Amino acid sequence: MVCLAYIDPGNLETDLQAGAYHKYELLWVILIGLIFALIIQSLSANLGVVTGRHLAELCKTEYPVWVKTCLWLLAELAVIASDIPEVIGTGFAFNLLFHIPVWTGVLIAGSSTLLLLGLQRYGVRKLEVAVALLVFVMAACFFVEMSIVKPPVNEVLQGLFIPRLSGPGATGDSIALLGALVMPHNLFLHSALVLSRNTPASAKGMKDACRFFLFESGIALFVALLVNIAVISVSGTVCNATNLSPEDAAKCSDLTLDSSSFLLRNVLGKSSATVYGIALLASGQSSTITGTYAGQYVMQGFLDIKMKQWLRNLMTRSIAIVPSLIVSIIGGSSGAGRLIVIASMILSFELPFALIPLLKFSSSSNKMGENKNSIYIVGFSWVLGFVIIGINVYFLSTKLVGWILHNTLPTFANVLIGIVLFPLMLLYVAAVIYLTFRKDTVRFVSRRELQAGDDADKAQVATVVADEDSKEPPV
Repeated sequence: MVCLAYIDPGNLETDLQAGAYHKYELLWVILIGLIFALIIQSLSANLGVVTGRHLAELCKTEYPVWVKTCLWLLAELAVIASDIPEVIGTGFAFNLLFHIPVWTGVLIAGSSTLLLLGLQRYGVRKLEVAVALLVFVMAACFFVEMSIVKPPVNEVLQGLFIPRLSGPGATGDSIALLGALVMPHNLFLHSALVLSRNTPASAKGMKDACRFFLFESGIALFVALLVNIAVISVSGTVCNATNLSPEDAAKCSDLTLDSSSFLLRNVLGKSSATVYGIALLASGQSSTITGTYAGQYVMQGFLDIKMKQWLRNLMTRSIAIVPSLIVSIIGGSSGAGRLIVIASMILSFELPFALIPLLKFSSSSNKMGENKNSIYIVGFSWVLGFVIIGINVYFLSTKLVGWILHNTLPTFANVLIGIVLFPLMLLYVAAVIYLTFRKDTVRFVSRRELQAGDDADKAQVATVVADEDSKEPPV
């Protein structure tokens, strides 16, 4: 499930566009993003293992009412924003397979996931394996295609290890890549999923469980890294080739999920669109299941409300369909593709409101006791987190100022927009500062302490019973 979350339609869209527009220049964003994802996913798992609670439950207990209400709304918005690429990706898949309009495919996407959720009663593991196999068919196609187009190894390595943001729109595309990789709703999900495992409450048991979850996440994210590198490399090599036909060059200039099947033509020939559509459909459906579970845990943790999965999915999907349907009708495939990038950017801007509580809780003696993070993990996580936050603030401010200065709106309209948007930016920064420097006030009893207390109670009862048994009976 963790691996599928990193090769969903949102990732594929941003990867394809990053390769087409910037060649291999943004590969370093993928590397840093997935390293950061591995760290915070392990922190999220450790939090659940040690405390016996997931992130949403801890936020509800720790923060005042108005703060936890805002965090809940932002978490719900993140779940909806993550569902938009899945809806559009599924719409593109139906377009490729059945040649129907994208907006019709978007409407069908509203009910397709409900059917998939209903099929889980016949075997969740079998269903997950089948979906994963279909998704990895597409991954294998990109690997084979990469071996055919042969991207220059030295340029790929430079893109992986030398950070650059030189091309036009590189900052925005890098933010979209980060938003598609490090998704806030995944932090809520992973801290809850580990609670379904039977982990011992002893110090050794919890340490072994944390090590196992780190190893498990590492394998999944390494596979996701290879897949993302392959997608960007293929897109960058094909779309920047000197012998590109005019038709393919036009597709590369406005690359979307439904127009990128030609990248696999060397491997699959005329059937590339069909195979790509099937894999894209599987990717969208499996990722939506992940979002449904995340939304369920968010609502349960913040509001103590547990909804049926089909009802939760229907609610999230109904909200996500509205912007997807409007944009796909008005803007067509191109507009829907741009909406995926916008949704990924929204996820990137929302990341601090899940990341900062996670870093605070996992570094807190009140929450984790002796299992809190080491100073090295704390420092590295905070530095990376604030680099992402700084990039977001820089991009948002520069884009806003540039748009206000160069648009064709009347002066009074620009003044009005500035009066509304600049305070929102200041509010964003103030909220990040508040979450960062607010001192934790609630102390949780860890699972190990609970077990120690139970053992002490049992020992005390046993002592009392033994004392009673040792007394001589009255004459």
